Amino acid sequence: MIKIAFFDIDGTLLRFRHNDLSEPVRSALKQLQKQGILLCMATGRSYPFIPRFEGIEFDVILSFNGSYVRNREEVIRKEPLTREDVNCIIGNLNKKKRAIAISNEAVVVTNGTDPDLEQYFAFGNEEMIISEKFNDISREDIYQIMCSCTKDEYEEILEGTKRAQITSWWDRAADIIPSNSGKGIAVMDVLDYYGISREKSIAFGDGKNDIEMLRAVGIGVAMGNSCTEVKDSADESCLSVEEDGIYPVSYTHLRAHETLAN
Repeated sequence: MIKIAFFDIDGTLLRFRHNDLSEPVRSALKQLQKQGILLCMATGRSYPFIPRFEGIEFDVILSFNGSYVRNREEVIRKEPLTREDVNCIIGNLNKKKRAIAISNEAVVVTNGTDPDLEQYFAFGNEEMIISEKFNDISREDIYQIMCSCTKDEYEEILEGTKRAQITSWWDRAADIIPSNSGKGIAVMDVLDYYGISREKSIAFGDGKNDIEMLRAVGIGVAMGNSCTEVKDSADESCLSVEEDGIYPVSYTHLRAHETLAN
């Protein structure tokens, strides 16, 4: 019997460059919640950019790839990058003359721009704000740093850091988060918070940053638009986001939930 469902946003709940749910997906989420199943939004998006959907209020928001997690009443998990690692990463990216985006629970700002970083923000219809206060904000708690890059640059970007890692779902940009964070760790913290066993959880995702989450739950579902690596990490696959993939799978497990409840 499923008690909680975790959903990635972009490429899972939302089609890319869309800002609202399709009606089948909205209906599936409403029915799950009506049956008492907790809904958790699990995303690499920054907390200030979490979308709101009419008729749906998620019980838990897992943002920054798990670095900042809260429900409607309180913060469940709060894991900023260390000040030393933030300074080191910014220094490394400055040497590469790369634009940098930083985020805390209130704002997302950049110190510049480049085409790939602009595209990265555009995927989620997010506003890029180039701020003169970048340096001041960088001295606050930072949960995620974002930059354009390719995989062969990861080592150079993280050089000198002690507790930072890179996670990504697009091959031309990356999210830098604490090494003791990630969607998988955050999912386990949420399950522990609510006292729900792993076997009673399900998750849907499409990106490489969803792999740990899909492995952490009882049933991991890869979207049809996922790459092979993501599908190989899941228990099952569904149709693509363009085909409202979560809709039929959600109803399959909802029917099983109702049968067990009766």
